[in-house]
Amino acid sequence: MTMEKSPASSGRGSRDDWDSHWKQYGDSAEQNPAQNYRREIILSLLDVAEAGEGSRIIDIGSGQGDMASAIRARFPSAEILGLELSEAGVEISRRKVPSARFVQRNLLDNTRVPAAQRGWGTHAVCSEVIEHLDDPGILLKNARAYMNEGCCLILTAPGGPMSAFDTYIGHRRHWQHRDIELLLRDAGYKPELVTGAGFPFFNLYRCLVILRGKKLISDVSAGPAQNASTAARAAMALFQRLLRQNLNSSRRGWQMIAKARV
Repeated sequence: MTMEKSPASSGRGSRDDWDSHWKQYGDSAEQNPAQNYRREIILSLLDVAEAGEGSRIIDIGSGQGDMASAIRARFPSAEILGLELSEAGVEISRRKVPSARFVQRNLLDNTRVPAAQRGWGTHAVCSEVIEHLDDPGILLKNARAYMNEGCCLILTAPGGPMSAFDTYIGHRRHWQHRDIELLLRDAGYKPELVTGAGFPFFNLYRCLVILRGKKLISDVSAGPAQNASTAARAAMALFQRLLRQNLNSSRRGWQMIAKARV
């Protein structure tokens, strides 16, 4: 995850301390049923042919490498480049997907792009990043330097109400369709699709997260799913199945999805 503020400036737990975040919450994030649902939508929209031969895919804010791992499993011949601010995230990602390349990069700074990476990507993913930023337009503009002309970008962001846990981990805002479209256009992209997804079961899952309130912070801090209660494990298993039945394009869905071109 690419972030803007230091943890000291936020005053909210691990709000912007992404080294701490991935060490503390990485296992829980990996097992989150909503993450699996989101990744499947992204992979279906990427327009990567067959095994991905000739495709060069950038993961913007690559976190601990879960998205890159899914890309590698679906498109084994594709080249993958992960751009991530967190040193811990980069280290975890390199162990998880050794065939991909991960580099520490702050895309909120207008740092010179290495010549070998300028215009490199034929495809790009920016998943659940912009809600953490005060000015996500800067990140999207700087990321364009890594993409070639016609590069396909898939962007996801949360919509719907924010939960106490969202606030705790640094969500500045949740997004609506029109705002994402304007953001992409202002950053120099050409939107092809901006929609919601996840109705009705993703919305239901999010409602449960919201109702859990601050208790979810301690739930997630307990660690991997095997440390969760029987009820929590049953709920995660149930939603793994239910989320496959969602409408993947619905104005009522709280998962925001966009597809755009450079």
